[in-house]
Amino acid sequence: MVKIPVDRLAPADAAVMETFVVPRYLSLFGELAIELLLSGQAARIAHIGCRIGYPDRQLYEKVEGSSIVGVDASESALELARNKAALLGDPPIEYLEAEELPTSLEAASFSHALNLHPVGSGEQRLALFREMERVLYAGGQALIALPLRGSFQEIGDLLREYALKYDEGEVGKAVEDAMSTRPTIETLSEELEDAGLDDVDVEIRATELTFDSGRAFMEDPVSRLLVIPELQASLEVEDLSKPLDYVRDAVDKYWSEGKFEVALNVGCASARKL
Repeated sequence: MVKIPVDRLAPADAAVMETFVVPRYLSLFGELAIELLLSGQAARIAHIGCRIGYPDRQLYEKVEGSSIVGVDASESALELARNKAALLGDPPIEYLEAEELPTSLEAASFSHALNLHPVGSGEQRLALFREMERVLYAGGQALIALPLRGSFQEIGDLLREYALKYDEGEVGKAVEDAMSTRPTIETLSEELEDAGLDDVDVEIRATELTFDSGRAFMEDPVSRLLVIPELQASLEVEDLSKPLDYVRDAVDKYWSEGKFEVALNVGCASARKL
């Protein structure tokens, strides 16, 4: 059994994700996934790691006769997702708690499987792809949207600088490994194929995140709830508090008269089950 690649959310953080993180950040991934969605009528969608239920309303409204089942490890996030769904009346949208993969979702029973921005290790990501393949019926479509290689490069450069300045070889190696193994179009396609999916197509859109200062970067809900946890998971360093303090101070030093711009390569893969 492998943990679903998401963090638990406190009730306050679930609300913050809905109010600030979705419009500023997560929508970049959700809109691309919706654009790549292939469907006729009566789609049945499994949203694995559904968090607060974005973009389930948009999917429900786009695909006539659709039904959605979301699973997530955070009860606080699921409660908010259920409350949002209730505002639509009585839609065929259901949310279930699940902490591990594979989930209790019935195999070969969904036309689509979706995940936005997994926060976890490469092992967890592969388990996620295998779960998506498991729940799809033949011909079904998997959609996975995540930051591709080149994302957060500026943060990686500052972490390398910290490692060199303080002779933290373990941190330096972890940064190099994380940046070089972040998925590309090619490696993401290979991972999906290894999970049993085929006909992979990956779209990528380059953009950037902007922060006013180092403190603004560290305290921004996007950083706190998704970017930093994603970096921590990929680096696999036990304690990043000092390196991240260095990043905060370095941003204030180097970008004292301008905004700190962080590269983001938004990728979304579409794959089919044979």
